[in-house]
Parts: sequence; structure tokens; C-alpha cells
Amino acid sequence: MHTNMKTYLFSLALSASSLMCFAQANISPAKKQSKTIAITGATIHVGNGTVIENGTLLFGNGKIIAVAASGQAPQGDVVSIDAGGKHIYPGFIAATTNLGLTEIEAVKATLDFAEIGDYNSHIRSIVAYNTDSKVPATLRSNGVLMAQPTPQGGIISGSSSVVQLDAWNWEDAALKKDDAMHMSWPTTPRFRGYGRPQVTAEVQAERTQSAINQLTSFFAEAKAYAEMGKPEVINTRFEAMKPVFTGAEKLFIGAESQKDIVNAVNFAKKFGITPVITGADEAYLIIDFLKANNITLVVKQPHALPNNNDDDVNMPYKNAAILANAGLNVVLSIDGYWQQRNLPFMAGTVTAWGLDKEKALATITLNAAKAMGTDKTTGSIEVGKDATFFVSAGDALDMKTNKVEQAFIQGRAINLDNLHKQLDKKFSDKYAAEK
Repeated sequence: MHTNMKTYLFSLALSASSLMCFAQANISPAKKQSKTIAITGATIHVGNGTVIENGTLLFGNGKIIAVAASGQAPQGDVVSIDAGGKHIYPGFIAATTNLGLTEIEAVKATLDFAEIGDYNSHIRSIVAYNTDSKVPATLRSNGVLMAQPTPQGGIISGSSSVVQLDAWNWEDAALKKDDAMHMSWPTTPRFRGYGRPQVTAEVQAERTQSAINQLTSFFAEAKAYAEMGKPEVINTRFEAMKPVFTGAEKLFIGAESQKDIVNAVNFAKKFGITPVITGADEAYLIIDFLKANNITLVVKQPHALPNNNDDDVNMPYKNAAILANAGLNVVLSIDGYWQQRNLPFMAGTVTAWGLDKEKALATITLNAAKAMGTDKTTGSIEVGKDATFFVSAGDALDMKTNKVEQAFIQGRAINLDNLHKQLDKKFSDKYAAEK
């Protein structure tokens, strides 16, 4: 009976995997831009707070050539696209996601976002990024054109990279390899009243302090290793930490409570590092400290429950606005991968709770690019940057009006078809035929 059950479960998983693999026709990545293109008449949301009415966007060879407040198309050998009454936005960026590292949650073989062990600084998510995943195409249809596939698990999880979402393989996809090292700050579990804790608070505190001591020792050894020059024996874990100490690679630290955030920032400062804090549920309680230390925050989606039982029930909705209005660089993120297509609507929710719409846009464009170190080429519609943007019939932060009609990644006009659209058409045709 046990063997039969295992066989059944394997067959079920195989069937689900096959369905995902063959339900969608192949969508080939777009070819390189061959002609200079001018899009005229649209409202251009630059991404840095600027809005250009009746603007013209000129781009060629994958780069933005000009952005002007004029609806007239340039003369010469230029393909002109009339976008009167429509909106142009920079490509949205999905931060700290396991997109492309997992496909079917119930099938273990498709999960490749975490490794065994607590110290995995040598792990690189980019080499596991799956460009054949069916999920990115669903994101592109809502304007999410870039992402930061991020490893998870342990104390130090490994390095993320920034990718564009229309590529043949991970080498093509990579915009910036190994942009950030990711770690989770050791924290004492808090009793929330949902049952009895397994151990006493004292034991929990001891375990947490022990983990912090081990982490401190690891960083101290890694820093000493980085200062050795060329060691005789290569330590892969310490070798991977070198760019963090030189500043070539950012350090993202996951921390929720105000105490943990302060401890994490002070810890990084001891090693000459200015970290990016992710999670940051209680960051609003220590705004002055964060501003004094020039800390960027990657906050969770607003559609969530409060972190503490006695928190304001609306705090998740207001958190990003409170922090951004205080002058902090705030990035909006969503856990996991399957919900990333809703990223623009999360930013739209933030606008309803106190944040200016263009500032909310920046939380998923320019702010994200700054946090990842790609702001020289992505995150806004400015001359010299990659021509990665999209045209929407309406407000892209509003679920009712977000209608992406065209999208370009590095100047390439990408295919906006996806499995969701195909299934919608299939069953619409079926029931229309029955009627």
C-alpha cells in the first residue's frame, strides 16, 4: 500500500510537471533592436518623480537616445509609434524574489532556491535561474520586466543577481551578476500568544547570542582572508565574501524588529559595510537612526497582517509611505514568485495610504535599481539608460487600468503572450462556441 501511494504521488507530480511544461507554447526571446524607434504623444513617467506630458521617447540600439516634452516624431529613418493618450513607464523590478528558482511548489525537483547549512556565501542564484520558467511571461504582461532572483535559507544564503525577463539562458538574462549577498539576522523568537513556547526566553536568548557570535566570527575570518591578497589555499565561502568588503557587492540583511534592525546595522558598520535592510516591519520606530546611517529598506507587500498583536491593523498598508515620506530610500517587494505579477498593484495600494503616486512608482523602479546597484542603466527613462520600458493604456499601478500593450527590454519588442492569456482564450472560445 505504501509503495502504491508513493507511485501515485510520483505520477501525480510528474503529470503536474508535464502540464506546466506543455500547456504553454514556446515564446522565443525577442531579437535585437534593428531600427531606431520614436514613441510619441504619451505621458512619460520617468521614474524619478518627473512626469512628461505629450512626450516623445526616442531609442535605438537598445538605449534611450532622447526624452522630450514634444509630441512630434523625429525626422529621418525612424519608426514612429503614436501612443497618444497612453502612458509609458520604466520596467518594474521585482526585488528579493525566488522567481526562476522555483516552478511548482509541490514538486521538490523544481525548487532550487535554498541550500543545506547556515553559511552558504559561495552560493550564486544566477546559475540556477531558469529562463524556461512559465512564470516570468505572466509578469511581463503587467510591466514587471526585471527581477532579483535571491537565494534563501540559513544565516548567509548566498548572492543574488539582477536579470531581465526575456532571455535564452541565464547568461543572456544577467544585467548584473552577484549584485548582493543575502543574510538573515539571528533573532530571538517572540511569543505571540498562539500557544506555549517550546523553550524558555532565556534559552532562546542564549541560542540567538550564540548564533550572533558565530556570525561575527565568520565575518572576522572572512575579512582577514580578504586582506590576505592571494591565499595559498582557497576557501570558497570566504572568497565569495571579498566583494562585500570591497563594496563591489551589496549586503542585504533580513531583520524585522527595531532591536534586530539596529543590531544588524551596527554589526555591518563594524566591518565597514552599509547594509540594505529587508523586511523592516518596525523600521518606522527608528527612522532617525536609519536616516543617520543612510539605510535603504526593502519592505514587504502592504497586503499583509501586522507583525505584532498590538500593532495598528493598517500598519502594513502605511509602512512604505511613512518611511518614504521621511526621506528614506524604500523598495517594495513581494514574498515568493507566483504573486510578483501583482507588484504594480501593491505600489498602487501604497498610494492610497499616503504616498505620492510617482514616489510609489519609484519603490518598484529607480529605488530598487539604486538598492541593487543597477541605477546607471535601469530604473528610469533617462538618456543613456537601457530602453527597458512599457506602454500601458492607463495607470499601470491600478488593476483596472493596467493594460500593457507594448513592452521593450533593452530596445527589443518582447512577446506579451503567456499561459494565462492562452487559457483565457481557450475557455472563452469553448463557452462562446457552446452558447
